[in-house]
Amino acid sequence: MSKPVNVADFRALAKNRLPKMVFDYLEGGAEDESGIRRNVNAFREVLFQPHRLVDVSVRDVTTTFFGKRQRLPLVIAPTGLNGIFWPDGDLALARAASRFGIPFALSTASTASIEQVARECDGELWFQLYVVHRKLASQLVRRAMDSGYTTLILTTDVGVNGKRERDMRNGFGFPLKYSLRTVFEGAIHPRWTADLLRHGIPQLANFADEQMQDTEIQAALMSRQMDASFSFDDLAWLRRLWPHKLLIKGLSRPADAERCIALGADGVILSNHGGRQLESAIAPLQTLQETASKLVAPVLLDSGVRRGSDVVKAVALGARAVLLGRATLYGLAAQGQEGVEAVLAILKDEIDRTLAQIGCASLSGLTSDYIWESGRKLPAREGNVVCLNGVNCVA
Repeated sequence: MSKPVNVADFRALAKNRLPKMVFDYLEGGAEDESGIRRNVNAFREVLFQPHRLVDVSVRDVTTTFFGKRQRLPLVIAPTGLNGIFWPDGDLALARAASRFGIPFALSTASTASIEQVARECDGELWFQLYVVHRKLASQLVRRAMDSGYTTLILTTDVGVNGKRERDMRNGFGFPLKYSLRTVFEGAIHPRWTADLLRHGIPQLANFADEQMQDTEIQAALMSRQMDASFSFDDLAWLRRLWPHKLLIKGLSRPADAERCIALGADGVILSNHGGRQLESAIAPLQTLQETASKLVAPVLLDSGVRRGSDVVKAVALGARAVLLGRATLYGLAAQGQEGVEAVLAILKDEIDRTLAQIGCASLSGLTSDYIWESGRKLPAREGNVVCLNGVNCVA
């Protein structure tokens, strides 16, 4: 392939480099995977209605949230097991984020520890929390606080693990299990295999610690299930535990977002886990405008972002920033930190081009006035007469 020019090109490179079972883990979703397609298609169905004769000779792609100026309206989303895509994958993502002046969110299921990322990477660090066990959760939160992480993300949409049928068919698990099939896949993907042999099989680094020797915590980890009892009533406990910015991720209902803010959250992330949990969930973009209209607090969004124009659409509909999952993982799996930075550069360029083409000189000037949504009812026409709602026809 010639030099990749978009996220889809990096996806093709990632698919070529990774064994099938590893690429399927990156790419796959719940059940028939219509949720993934819905996330992407939701952006395709939103169209721009550009303004013209506007001075766009200089564009500003910066944004502000939580009182900080940020160079792009992007965050690298928390994603697990990144070390199987590229050696020290979490560090590569965090360093790329720092280079572009955007936050990096570390997953509970990372293959680099909370402390290692803080020690070896500059830039703003966020930590994403899965509540597997309350005692374990409090330990992880304290470690993130002691390591200087600025923002905590509570993920709420994994009461049970989604049915990811690609992983089931491939026998994918962690740590990786060896079989004739995996050995064959490794043999026909020599670059990936050489990296794995050179750097060793990645581990869930946040759980490889003396603190994890508690028998209750070990039992919770062995079950590989989240604490499905965690509810709104428990949010106050987490709020007391974490004194910095707190975001609630995995929401799709405006009323749930309002309740989270009322209980002390500083913002929300609309998400359906990239289509990896509930196949038939609505796309986050579909509830963005309504949710943002009800909150003063920042609303962020993930799932389905593949283009800079997607980012512009999300900001126009009320998002303060978007989180990138698969898009930056394609870059990571293809070329490591260099690939992540290339994806971010592509998205930055596409954001800038889109602003110029719709007649908006800055992200801060975006509103829903720039959006025309396909499917919106147009006035019916009778000859040269426009009829509103089919009645009360006016010339």
